[in-house]
Amino acid sequence: MKAKIQVFAGSMMIPVILLVVAGIFIGVGAAFANIENVNALHLGWLIKEGNLVHSFFVVINSLGFMVMRFLPVFFAVGIAFGLAKKEKGWSALGGLVLFLGINTVINTMMSINNLTPDTTTIEALMKNGYSELDAKNFNSLFGHNLGIFSYNMGIFSGLIAGAVASFFHNRYCDKQLPNALSFFSGPRYVQILNFIVVVPVGIILYYAWPTIGLGLAGLSHFITASGLIGTFVFGALDRALLPIGIHHLIAFPIEYTSVGGTMMVDGTLYEGVRNVMLAQMGSPEETSYIVRNFTTGRVLFHFGGLPGAALAMYLTAKKENRKKVASLLVPAILTAVLIGVTEPIEYTFLFVQPLLFFLIHVPLSGLSYVLTEILNVSIIGTAVRDMFPNLLQTDKVHALSLLFLIPAYFAAYYFAFRWAILKFNSISKPPAVKTARMHSSFIRK
Repeated sequence: MKAKIQVFAGSMMIPVILLVVAGIFIGVGAAFANIENVNALHLGWLIKEGNLVHSFFVVINSLGFMVMRFLPVFFAVGIAFGLAKKEKGWSALGGLVLFLGINTVINTMMSINNLTPDTTTIEALMKNGYSELDAKNFNSLFGHNLGIFSYNMGIFSGLIAGAVASFFHNRYCDKQLPNALSFFSGPRYVQILNFIVVVPVGIILYYAWPTIGLGLAGLSHFITASGLIGTFVFGALDRALLPIGIHHLIAFPIEYTSVGGTMMVDGTLYEGVRNVMLAQMGSPEETSYIVRNFTTGRVLFHFGGLPGAALAMYLTAKKENRKKVASLLVPAILTAVLIGVTEPIEYTFLFVQPLLFFLIHVPLSGLSYVLTEILNVSIIGTAVRDMFPNLLQTDKVHALSLLFLIPAYFAAYYFAFRWAILKFNSISKPPAVKTARMHSSFIRK
């Protein structure tokens, strides 16, 4: 079961690469599509509203927002592709078929029960006896997916479609039929099966999603109402679940669904803190990014904490082993700082001495989210690769606190790791703890 969850969590990263590209396109496109920003950068001589250069950046900006609008579709295809054991292209097609089919079935069921864009407006619901709050909550359940009026399930619709498609694909993609029907064998058989499966799946979701959706709204309210405690719990869990590979299952709902909250930007409702911040990046009206974004805290341990931990591990190693240690640590730290992928450095000390990970790194990670929220840090990105858009719209960034928070986190990790490494090494290790014995060979006596 653990392995299956890890594979599922890993497949979720496939469509996320599109968000990286979208962030770059929105950052660059919005910076130069906004004439006021262009003038502030003294580029008005080159970029004028309506000219070819300006139109180019408007197109770039639109492509970035395209990813956000169709994110559920990309998740349906990406999940189906990632979970397929073979014939991945056919499985990806199945994910798309299931996504469109599910929403079509739900739309049809809604029409049968007189749930339309007109009858589900807040005004129409209040006329039918709903209170204003109940009307808003019920109205939030609905939306459009590729032009199909359906439930607003966000990326959950993509996750469900991709998971169901890959399940039946893996089970029946080798199915052989009699010679007369051999053309429909294998992956083609699965596509036929998808049209059968989508009916019960769509009907089940039609009846189940209102309860699920309102439950997610309640979870969102809990996270919002719990304040800094909720922020700390999220940050600590995000790291604590890393060893079993399911930390993405905690972060994704916050970043890309209504669980992380919703916000109206330029007349469009965006769900999830990451989508909201990307929308703010592309908006000429927004003056800053949201502070409670459950991502900025990573800046502290990406740029400060983990480099400090690496230095502690390097300086506590035996001198004759420092070159070997550096050959492991330097690439891992560069990966964390430049790309934002922290697993290489985290796994380095996780498997050598788990106490360093769970007793120091996890709580300090949770605290990093709290500190950035308290000090109102708002910035896009958590690695060097993401920082370029911030340089183009500095007025939206509030990050002066990072000038002392990052060095403080570097020092905190360095001294905590140095003390813990020397302290744990002085304790006799249980014979079964092989990794601890391995670590002792690197420690300077």
